[in-house]
This record gives sequence, structure tokens and C-alpha cells, in this order.
Amino acid sequence: MLLLVRAAFDQPSCEVHTKTSDTDLVTETDQAVEKLLINGLSKRFPGHRFIGEESAAAGQKIEYTDEPTWIIDPIDGTTNFVHRIPLVAICVGLAIKKQLRAGIVYNPLTKELFSAQIGKGAYKNGFPIHVSSTTGSYLSALLFTILILSLIRINEEADSFQNLDIKFSNRLFVAASALNRCLIAASHGIHNLPIFGETWMNISLENFRRQCFAGIRGSKVLKEFFSGLYVFQYYRNISSRHRYFGSAAINMMNVAQGSVDAYVEYGAHAWDFAAAVVILREAGGIIIDPTGAEFNLMSRRILCASTPELAEAVSLTLSHVEYEHEA
Repeated sequence: MLLLVRAAFDQPSCEVHTKTSDTDLVTETDQAVEKLLINGLSKRFPGHRFIGEESAAAGQKIEYTDEPTWIIDPIDGTTNFVHRIPLVAICVGLAIKKQLRAGIVYNPLTKELFSAQIGKGAYKNGFPIHVSSTTGSYLSALLFTILILSLIRINEEADSFQNLDIKFSNRLFVAASALNRCLIAASHGIHNLPIFGETWMNISLENFRRQCFAGIRGSKVLKEFFSGLYVFQYYRNISSRHRYFGSAAINMMNVAQGSVDAYVEYGAHAWDFAAAVVILREAGGIIIDPTGAEFNLMSRRILCASTPELAEAVSLTLSHVEYEHEA
């Protein structure tokens, strides 16, 4: 199977089809890998169920029950695969009684194997991995000092400190300081355009803008801190804190190993997340719904972060869209 993927990747071209839209691609390799995985696991575990990306695309109903269920994405990052960008992953997750219990994310091109079982830690090629410790907590005091100094300066100039309308928020301080230090993986989610149209792009761009302006890393601006108060108006390197790797699983593995601090996605599917969820949690990561609620595998949206403080900080910057649950 691994030789199949690597051989197909090395070909100058491969046969590509579309599923739900022109940006939703599938290759013969996707289909072949899923078939091999399901056939192999069925022989070993004849009573188990399966949820597979290509099976669902072919019309098979998604049934998420209490029965042991393997959730498979044969090639996460198909667009990368088609364009010969080696950021792809074979993802296999196991759920029992709707609880994710084990996961494997394997990039056959870079030979990176991420794995985890509940209660046994997360590993990359046999070595333990852990999320970063980005919280931004020590910067909260700095931001508080900046605000107070700014207010004192305004008071000295206007001589009307008593008339200032100050709306203090500890959550805002924590959010700004956490986002100031973190590296976020997020996409504009072009796959959502067929569902929500231009509304989605407006939401996506606004979310991106809020995250960019939430911190003061380097010479960035901390904009509209309270009631329209501008602390800085010097803009530079505004997008240095966002990366996207073209694969939900690869994004989540980068959070799990501490390379990236947070990841948010709207419009992906259960097979994009299932295997990676177990690994990221075992690596010490936080996984919630982007609204701040409990994560639901079938909700088609996810927010991952290295710490609870950072998860809340990212959530506070987001506007949300609702999807029909997959099962």
C-alpha cells in the first residue's frame, strides 16, 4: 500500500476526478488505499464497522454507532498529492461506543508515523511528542501596563480621567497576549463556498483579520483595545502568524508535536479529524468546538490548541457557521 502511494506520487500525472466541487478532488490512489485498508481490517476484525471518505463519496450512508468503527481517510491532502506536494497523510482512527480510542496518521512520503492510544501517550516514529506551552499569560501584565500608561497619557492631555469610559476585560487581555505569541494553522476553506457562497468568504476573511489584529507581536498593532482606544498604529508583518499545510491531519500533527500552537477548521469531515484527535489529545492538546462548546466529531468543525487559554483566545476571535451533522 505504501509503495502504491509513493509510486503514484512520483508519476508526472495521475487521473483526477472531482466529487462535490472542483476543489474536492479524488484520485484512483485514494480509492485503492481505502479499499486495501478496509479489506485488511475486515479480515482482522470481522465484526467492526467502517466510515471511509471515498465510501461516503460513493453514496454509502455514514452510520456512527456504539459498535467498534474504523474511520478512514486514505489520503488526507489530495490536492497536495495531485500537485506533488509531500504533505499528505493516511489516517486511521478507531472509535468504540462513539469514543475515539486510537489513531494513526502516516505520511508515506516523509515517512513520519504519528500514533496514539487512549492513556498511552502520543508518538512520532516511536518517540514521545507534546504540544507547545503557549499561553501568553506573562504578557497579560505587559498589556495591562501598556493600557494604563496610555490612559494616563490621555488623562494628562485631556485632564478628564474621570470621564473616560473604561471597559475592562481580563478575557481580552488573555486573548490578545496568547494570540500574540502563537502560530495558527487555518485555511480560508474554499470548499465551503458551494454551501455558503460569498457569505463564507466574508466570515473567513473577517476571522483572519481579527486574529491578525489581536496581538502586538513585534511591531503589530493592538487595535481598538477598549471602546475604540488605539494603543499602536504601526502595522508590519501582519500575517506572520498563520500557516496552512493543505491537510487537516498534518495541521493537527503540527499542533501535537509543538510546531504550531493552534488550528481551526470549518467544513471538514469526521475522517479528516478522527485519527488525529486521539494523537493530539494524548500529546496534551485541547480540542473544542470553535464556539467554545464540546467538540463533536460529526459537526464538521474543530478548534485545536496547545493550552486551554489559547483555545479560548482563538475562539473569541471567530464568527461561526453551522453545518448539518454528518451522522
